[in-house]
Amino acid sequence: MIREAYACWVREPGAAEIRPVSLPTPGPDEVLVRTRYSGVSRGTETLVFAGRVPADQHAAMRAPFQEGDFPGPVKYGYLSVGVVEQGPPELLGRTVFCLHPHQSAYVVPATAVVPVPDGVPPARAVLAGTVETAVNALWDAAPLVGDRVSVVGAGMVGCCVAALLARFPGVEVELVDTDARRAGVAGALGVEFAQPADATGDRDLVVHASATGAGLQSSLDLLAPEGTVVELSWYGDRPVQVSLGGAFHSGRLTVRSSQVGMVAPARRGRRSYTDRLALALDLLDDPAFDALITGASRFAELPDVLARLSAGDLSALCHLITYDDGE
Repeated sequence: MIREAYACWVREPGAAEIRPVSLPTPGPDEVLVRTRYSGVSRGTETLVFAGRVPADQHAAMRAPFQEGDFPGPVKYGYLSVGVVEQGPPELLGRTVFCLHPHQSAYVVPATAVVPVPDGVPPARAVLAGTVETAVNALWDAAPLVGDRVSVVGAGMVGCCVAALLARFPGVEVELVDTDARRAGVAGALGVEFAQPADATGDRDLVVHASATGAGLQSSLDLLAPEGTVVELSWYGDRPVQVSLGGAFHSGRLTVRSSQVGMVAPARRGRRSYTDRLALALDLLDDPAFDALITGASRFAELPDVLARLSAGDLSALCHLITYDDGE
């Protein structure tokens, strides 16, 4: 049985390292998972790596199996896929998703893992946490048949929202980003693409996920009267300035936040976090999502990957981390 593993820690802002971890013996209601893949959630994890989580958000930003505290040392991450090496018979040998930091093996409660459907490749399954965020956002947004919708920000979250919106009957979807290279991703997801200057206006709904003040302003500017912006961006400690003059009041525009960690009010009490993850994994039975995995590195390279992502030297949507037994 695996007794020792390795985990990635942010030692201090701007510096990460791989550390050994001693694993406990799994209890009767626990599983031992050997990691095959993990995914780097670029937006959130670069904020953590750079030490830019505001002090008043330290508790809200804690990952389920995080160790240490912000700004560091801290072990962070939440997109992990592996194989159950020890645990209840119904999970033994299964490929599972877990909201666990980057670590080569770990012991968690059996209730913390969700089986990956047979039709979903393990590498694609790392997107489950992000697709779950998109599911909750669309529960908040509640798009209607025939709506004209823009998604501003073609990062992981924005692309997952656009991919799900493309499945709504009669909904016109446009993905908006400053990076023209995202046009290829939009095409793979089956939606239109535009840069901000060319984006289509008069939208019923805009989902904002660029994490920039300019993106939020563009989102407001694209709305039709009585339209709504659903705000998914996490800004860390960065202030955001937008203009609330012009059509904001006369057009009765709305800006609404969507909280990642809380079930949308319409589903509260009926759909647990595990339910949402299971739904996300089912939705990932679609090869279009492979367009969101834009690079791969070995686990030993993860400290350098985080540094390059934070510095802007590595362009990525979801950067895949592979482990010793990864393909």
